[in-house]
Amino acid sequence: MAPLAQIMLSSFAKPRPTLRILSVRAHAHMGGGTRQLNLQSYILTPNELSTALTKNVPTKISTAPRVIPLCAAWFLPNDPQGRTGQRVFQEKRIPTARFFDLDAVKDHASPYPHMLPSAETFAKAVQDIGIRKDDEVVVYDTQELGIFSAPRVAWTFKVFGHPGVHILNNFRLWVEQGYPTESGKMETVVEEPSHYPTPTLDAAKIVGFPEMKEIARDHGKEGSEGVQVLDARSKGRWAGSDPEPRAGLPSGHIPGSISVPVSELLDPDTGALLPGEELRRLFESKGVDPERPIISSCGTGVTAAVVDAALGEAGFGQPEARRLYDGSWTEWAQKVSEADGLIRKKV
Repeated sequence: MAPLAQIMLSSFAKPRPTLRILSVRAHAHMGGGTRQLNLQSYILTPNELSTALTKNVPTKISTAPRVIPLCAAWFLPNDPQGRTGQRVFQEKRIPTARFFDLDAVKDHASPYPHMLPSAETFAKAVQDIGIRKDDEVVVYDTQELGIFSAPRVAWTFKVFGHPGVHILNNFRLWVEQGYPTESGKMETVVEEPSHYPTPTLDAAKIVGFPEMKEIARDHGKEGSEGVQVLDARSKGRWAGSDPEPRAGLPSGHIPGSISVPVSELLDPDTGALLPGEELRRLFESKGVDPERPIISSCGTGVTAAVVDAALGEAGFGQPEARRLYDGSWTEWAQKVSEADGLIRKKV
């Protein structure tokens, strides 16, 4: 084994208590030396990611599928400490990680923040950070926020058909449990862009404003489909008693929506997504029916993906019956009004 590979293997392979067993398969092909890792879970523990990285030490000459940690760090524009994703990525990250800029990879022609980019924009962004179609991508958040924006980036990869994408649960635990980190500017990890084919958007995972308006108008009517809208914003913003963080935007909620604050889905100490069984009980306590279609929403479409990931971890509802409202409240509150009955308030 080459000295560099030995160092990287050593850094990821420190003994750790096993948190959950992950099915990992490594196949060596005679002559080619290629290897495939099959990460079975969408939500991964630090131990699982460390194991996968240990079994998949990258080399310059290998064309085998790789495990790529992808930092999706993002902070609200009004962050009181003025933090940015790029800055915290440079301060502390998983070795060999790449950075996905949520503010850059979006539809810049839209007046609403974080709307999905075009397939061409997505492919170009992924090429620039050197990710290939057959790579296993493990998206993670900041140490400060726990689970926050990583599910949105992971969901974006899924919408564009990337076959191997996962969420680390979470970077704070990765650090606390003593797994390796590095800092400084990235200069050598991405030596050249990859070839990433322009994907096809899976429109079945997305809901647009016209359909949301129809769903809201039909709420409670006899014969309606009974679509459930889960809102990840805080209870105060949903109720209309607390202001929105964006100036001039009214608070309140879509008629018939159910308040599922993202904070209730996370461990209060670690910021990690709660275990599946706890999440299932939480959804049941809010009256969510797993047999009916579910749409996740939030402020700008970011934390709605946390709700979607939590539904998946809980095994709650059928994946094909779960969608995300991309424009979320920022679009909704600018296109409808309380006067027309499409913004409700409940204190």
